[in-house]
Amino acid sequence: MASAPAQQPTLTAEQTRVVLSEVIQAFSVPENAARMEEARESACNDMGKMLQLVLPVATQIQQEVIKAYGFNNEGEGVLKFARLVKMYETQDPEIAAMSAKLKSLLLPPLSTPPIGGAIPAS
Repeated sequence: MASAPAQQPTLTAEQTRVVLSEVIQAFSVPENAARMEEARESACNDMGKMLQLVLPVATQIQQEVIKAYGFNNEGEGVLKFARLVKMYETQDPEIAAMSAKLKSLLLPPLSTPPIGGAIPAS
């Protein structure tokens, strides 16, 4: 007899806002900010290295917060939380804004070189 899979935590939009706020604040804690900065510097703005070095640190920081809300303490919990946030993004502008802020903390700004050289003046 197989054991039942763990129940996914169900959060309301209000609870999701609270958890997202706590996750964003966790990135501001000096120890976590230093960990993220060190990982970013080691990655040298190389997207492959960002995935190898920055993403695991960011996942750990998120896990430390969301485990208190019933999400498992592994990468799967972060993915489930991300899916929950994604679901509420279309319904709640505050969650959408907080989600965008979290993404900006995780990913470097992408700069695309202009096509064909210089950008013409308008």
